[in-house]
Amino acid sequence: MDTLHQSPTDPAFVQDPYPFYDRARTHGPFFHWAEYALTCTPNAAAVNAILRDRRFGREAPPECAPVIPDHLRPFYAVEAHSMLELEPPRHTRLRSLVLRAFTSRRIAALEPEICQLSHDLIDAIPAGDFDLLTHFGQKLPVIIIARLLGVPESMSDDLLRWSNAMVGMYMAGRTRETEDRAVTAATEFVAFLRGYVEARRTDPRDDLITHLIAAEQDGDRLTTDELITTCILLLNAGHEATVHTIGNGVKTLLETQTQAALSPDSIEATVEEILRFDPALHLFTRWAYEEIEVMGHRFQRGDQVGLLLAAANRDPGVWEDPAAFRPTRLVKPNATFGAGLHFCVGAPLARLELQVALPILFQRLPGLRLAEAPTYADVYHFHGLKRLRVARD
Repeated sequence: MDTLHQSPTDPAFVQDPYPFYDRARTHGPFFHWAEYALTCTPNAAAVNAILRDRRFGREAPPECAPVIPDHLRPFYAVEAHSMLELEPPRHTRLRSLVLRAFTSRRIAALEPEICQLSHDLIDAIPAGDFDLLTHFGQKLPVIIIARLLGVPESMSDDLLRWSNAMVGMYMAGRTRETEDRAVTAATEFVAFLRGYVEARRTDPRDDLITHLIAAEQDGDRLTTDELITTCILLLNAGHEATVHTIGNGVKTLLETQTQAALSPDSIEATVEEILRFDPALHLFTRWAYEEIEVMGHRFQRGDQVGLLLAAANRDPGVWEDPAAFRPTRLVKPNATFGAGLHFCVGAPLARLELQVALPILFQRLPGLRLAEAPTYADVYHFHGLKRLRVARD
């Protein structure tokens, strides 16, 4: 296995990580990423196999569990109840209970609200050039999540601030300042939700928090800590990725002049191509639970592997001319939302937001164009724009 060097904070890599992924692919299914001290794969088949193989998982084997410093305990106390970080049987129980409240019917019922909110946000856009992320991309997902949970929309700025601070824990170049912000955000977020959950226990409403409280299976219910962590996960994972996807998607549509692909008969395929072409999350890790061989590489129990989701989405073994944005491309499964047990529970909501909001945006602002060259923020493992300044005719 070859060792490759690439700083994840290198400005050239931040702006365009795909040449590195292409170079890594020439070294076989796996390579050693020196800066992460991690075995990684850009190979679509390997990524898909590991995501679906129960011999790999998100939860570290007990003997490999990292020691948590005292100053980070409040943050990881939240993570301890996250189904994103757990494996069966705890994961099975949590996910089953959550899906009893976070149903496809409840998500589909949000379509009129997403539609109206898209129009309202566009109505409020100031005259002249504007940052589409600030006025549209960031606001739409967080307001929808707030409404879904039943949290007052007046809290959306706090939710956004807490979310941004907490996901900073997963970005390259993390510092003590980053950690302190995340701990403060986690503490404030938990305190707010604890009070809100207790209020909903005595005053139930038709919102997701109330339905999560009521969710039951064989007499089992979510604990308050599990419920709080689930709400935080739905916001942080769903909101952060959707913001980046809206920004990356609009940027791509404008640069390629493919807005016509947002027509009703092609919108689903176009959204899938947006998700494939420039996704929001680029790296996800798994632990090996036993000795196992994947495409010629042998993993030992306790080994960690980095799955390069964005690289897998451009694997030429799966997609013809993968570096081209083609809204008419035949839709195939991609790695953006994961696969297997941990397939993203928020995927249907993210897809619905994109399928509803993007056509409205371009219908209402038909002369939309880039006002400056977009630049990506230094937020790897995520991949999203600093801002997206646009103009309209």
